[in-house]
Amino acid sequence: MGRRAHERPGAGPVLALAFAAGSVPFSNIAARTQAGVDLRDVGSGTVSGTNLFRVAGFGPLAVAGVCDVAKGAVGPLLAGADRPVLAAFAAGAAVAGHNWSPFLAGAGGRGISPAIGALAATAWQGAALLLGGLALGRVLHETGLTSFVADAALVPALAAARGPRGALLGACVVTPMLVKRALGNQRPTRPGWRSRAQRVLFDRDEQC
Repeated sequence: MGRRAHERPGAGPVLALAFAAGSVPFSNIAARTQAGVDLRDVGSGTVSGTNLFRVAGFGPLAVAGVCDVAKGAVGPLLAGADRPVLAAFAAGAAVAGHNWSPFLAGAGGRGISPAIGALAATAWQGAALLLGGLALGRVLHETGLTSFVADAALVPALAAARGPRGALLGACVVTPMLVKRALGNQRPTRPGWRSRAQRVLFDRDEQC
C-alpha cells in the first residue's frame, strides 16, 4: 500500500499534467477541422461549446464537449481521493489551462466543461450545479447569466455539501472561471466598468 502511494506522481507533476490536459483546445480543433474557422475570430470570440455549435453544429459539439469534460478530470483523478487538497488545486489547474491555453497564445474558453469534469471526479454536487445552470440557460436563452449564477453559488453549495474541503474545491474551480469572464480573450469594445460588468454577468461585451 505504502509502495503504491509512493509510486504515484507528486504534487508538481499532477498540477502540470492537469494544466496540460486542460489546455488542449478540443472545441477549436473541431471548429478548424469541421468548419475551417478559428473560434477566436467568430461569434463571441470564445473557444467554447456555444461558439462551436454556432459554426459547426451539434455533432462536433458533442465530440468536443465530451473531450473537454473528460480533460478536466485528469488532474483530480491523478491526485486521488486521499489527497483532496491536491485534487482541488488540480481541478483549478485544468480550468486555468482551458481558459488560458498556450496552444491558443493565452486565449481560451470560460472553463465550464473542464470544471464539470473536474467536479464529476471530486464532488458531483458541483458538477450537477454547473450543468443545471447550463440547462436553465438553454431554456431561457441566457446561458451567460445562468452560468454566472451557478458559478457564484458553487463555493457555498460545496461548503454545505462537503465542508471546508468542498469550499476549497469550489474556490479553486470558480476563481479562474470568473477571472476569465471579466478579462475575456480581447479588450472590451467599450472601456469602463459597464463593459466589465456585462462580461462578468452576461459573458458578452456591452453593445455600442
